[in-house]
This record gives sequence, C-alpha cells and structure tokens, in this order.
Amino acid sequence: MSDITDLGVAALRDGIRLGWFSAREVVDAFIVKVSRARTLNAFLVETPDHAIAAAKAADAARAAGEVLAPLAGVPLGIKDLFCTKGVATTAGSLILEGFTPPYESTVTRNLWDAGAGMLGKLNMDQFAMGSSNETSAFGNVLSPWRRSDGGNATLAPGGSSGGSATAVSARLCPGATGTDTGGSIRQPAAFTGIAGIKPTYGRCSRWGTIAFASSLDQAGPMARDVRDCAILLEAMSGFDPKDATSLQLDVSRWEDGLSASMRGKRVGIPREYRVDDMPEEIDALWRAGIDWLRDAGAEIVEVSLPHTKYALPAYYIIAPAEASSNLARYDGVRYGLRDLPEGAGLQDMYAATRADGFGAEVKRRIMIGTYVLSAGFYDAYYTQAQKVRALIARDFEQAFERCDVLLTPTAPSAAFALGEKSADPIAMYLNDVFTVPSSLAGLPAMSVPGGLDKQGLPLGLQIIGRALDEQGVLNAGLALEERAGFTARPDAWW
Repeated sequence: MSDITDLGVAALRDGIRLGWFSAREVVDAFIVKVSRARTLNAFLVETPDHAIAAAKAADAARAAGEVLAPLAGVPLGIKDLFCTKGVATTAGSLILEGFTPPYESTVTRNLWDAGAGMLGKLNMDQFAMGSSNETSAFGNVLSPWRRSDGGNATLAPGGSSGGSATAVSARLCPGATGTDTGGSIRQPAAFTGIAGIKPTYGRCSRWGTIAFASSLDQAGPMARDVRDCAILLEAMSGFDPKDATSLQLDVSRWEDGLSASMRGKRVGIPREYRVDDMPEEIDALWRAGIDWLRDAGAEIVEVSLPHTKYALPAYYIIAPAEASSNLARYDGVRYGLRDLPEGAGLQDMYAATRADGFGAEVKRRIMIGTYVLSAGFYDAYYTQAQKVRALIARDFEQAFERCDVLLTPTAPSAAFALGEKSADPIAMYLNDVFTVPSSLAGLPAMSVPGGLDKQGLPLGLQIIGRALDEQGVLNAGLALEERAGFTARPDAWW
C-alpha cells in the first residue's frame, strides 16, 4: 500500500471504517510528516494531542461496533482565522499574539462533531489580507512547488489561505479549512495544484471566525480533489443561530450527488474574462477546459458580465471599509497585544498598540477603509461601490438565465516568487481579478487543477455557479478533474 499520507479524506475515512489501518496509524503518520516539514512554515501551532484524541475515539468506536462519525479519525489543518478553544489563534497578526480563545468557532465545532481531529493551526496572511502569505507576522509560508528551470526561487503559495494550500499540497494533512473573501481559497488552491471551494455566502457560519470583511468572508474546504471538498463542505456547513447571515437550510448530501456528466447542462464563457496580456498558457488551459466540459456533454454558450471591469475597484473599497470597522476592536484593552508606553494615556495606548501590532498591509487597508467611510467621501466611494456590487450581482443573474455554470481561469498566472510583487500593491491585488466578482455576488465558486505551465507549475480552472448550487459547481469540477487527469505533485525538497 502507498504511504498513508498520500491518501485523501475519502480514502482515509473509508480505510479507517473498513479496518485497513487504524485512525491512530493515520494520525501518527501525519504528525511525523508535519514535524519534518517545518521549513515550509505552514503550521503556526502544532496540536498532535488533539488529533490523537480524535483518533483514539474513532478506534474505540470501531472496536465497540459503533457507527463511525462522517470524519472519524481524519486529521485536518485549521486556518488560524478560526477560533479554537484552548489553542492560540492569531489571524497571522502580532496584535493577537498570545490570544487563546475560550470558545470554539462553529465551523471547527462542526468538524469535531463529525469526528475529525486537528493537526494544528495554519499560517496565513495577516487578518486574511494578502495574496501571497507574505503579510503574516510570523514569516512567509513557502510553496512546496519549484520551477523546473533549475532555479531555486522560493514561490508564494498564494493567499490568504497559503498555509492551508501548502499543507494540503505537501501532504502534511489530507484537507484543511480556508476562508475566501475575494479569492483566498481559490487562488492558493490554483497555485499549489489542489482543489478548493468557496460556498454560497451564508452556507458556513462565520461565528468564531475572525472577521476581515463581514459581507464577503466565507469559510470553505481545501483538499486534494473534488470529492474530498464535498465531504468536508458537508461537515462544515449548517445553519447557526449565532450568525445573523447564516442560511437556514438543510445541509445537502453533496458527495452522494457527485456526477461527472454534464449532459443537459450549459456552460457559460464570460467574454469579459479575456483580460489584456493574459498568458497564452492560461488561455490554452481555458480552451482545454471548454473542450473537457463539452466532452462531458455540456453545451457551451458565450455570456456577458459587463460590469466585471469594475469588480476589483469596488471590492477594494468595500472590503477595506468593512475591515476598518471590524479591526477597531483591537485596542489593547481586552485581549492580545498591549503596548503601554510609560506615562501614556488611553489614546496613546491605542495608537502604540495598533502601530506595533498591525502589519503594513493591514494598516494600508484600514486607512483606505476609514477614508472611504469618512463624511466627505462616503457617498462618492462606498455608496457607489455598493451600487456597482448590485450591478455585478445582476450581471450574474442574467448570465444564469442562459447557462447553469460559468467556466473561467482561477488566476491570471501561475505562482510567482516571494518578493516579486510585494513592492507593488496594485500588481498583487490584480491576482484576484477572476475571483472577486463571484465573491461580491455571494456565489459558490471552485478551483480545480487543470495542468502545468512551461515551468512545471500548477494552473487552475474556476467554476462559478448559481447561489446555493454547490452541487452543480462540484459536478462541473469533477468533470474537469476526471478529464484533466492532474496527478502532478511537488518534489519533497524541504
């Protein structure tokens, strides 16, 4: 049998149930793998005891002849944006260094109730603000991938869920939680050759998940393939009365509904996603994706999303505005960092704490957000951006009158080197050009790996679906996955 750590969520779940190996064997193998890959800086906190406890419970239940929970004994990585009771949670920021929540986020509680264990907390861009994992206060996450040109440039794993992407791609865990505000599940999934889905806004509770932009943030799974994403999404989702934006809907059986047939389905190709200077490799993969879905039985139609060009500027008004409000709570009074210079007053403490605790990108977005919400500019910027958001949502509604799902590239390039774009915020923000529109509209969207570029780096394809049609998105993703036949994995240089 292959190494246990080469197996995904479904294979581990089934193997534990059938007695092919014990849950303890699984966990021990991943604990060793995590300990040997610290060079990648994917984990901020390792929690082997949590994973071992879940494994012991799974093995005991099986020995007693009990029906096992859906994820019994499966070890996962948890993005450090989810509060975990008794385990440090920092959101990748110094301002929360040392914060240990006395409560559990709803998403992680759902996973533990399903029998999963936690291998540790995963590194991330500070407060989920970033596209490369370079804004973390605790050091860059390194992508496990390297270019095939013989150079030794260290690549970005994408962001903000870069720790999750690296951990899954490097086989440090079979699956992980991520969060997606403007593409932070999908872009890192594309960069590291894994699958990731952002569900419809409200599918997963935001309670206990540290907020960046409340009207955009949504939790979702990152895993080796589409089936594993479906399994994890079932466990993570569900109505939560503690979250006012949570959808009061039954959780669908997405895994049972998986089908790679697209017969009778129409796939829309938005003409506005053919951006200037798109690399030929991205365009070629997109054309291949169209052919794969046509081969699966789909009808291909061209659609228009005319306000797409305004999505990125609207997002970078709305998201910072919400961030400036959400991050006001970090003042050094109740939890986290407190910087109190000798003889300083309350306002001085606020200023010193935030100056030392927040990173440059967080400060940039707070200042942008405060500016667009100010009395003189609220209507000129924030109100107009919300109007654009409504138009973008209407564009999608009209497009879905002609098709069932949309197919686009996930990102405008393969992974770039660390430091390559960090000096130019606009160039960094442009990484979200294909993912932001569906986030503004609150729609489900998924990235699946489609191939490699000429440097041997992964490229992803994105499926966008109607609100609440995660099944349609997963099925289209499965059709792509089966035809792409993506089996590449990074060489273990670390």
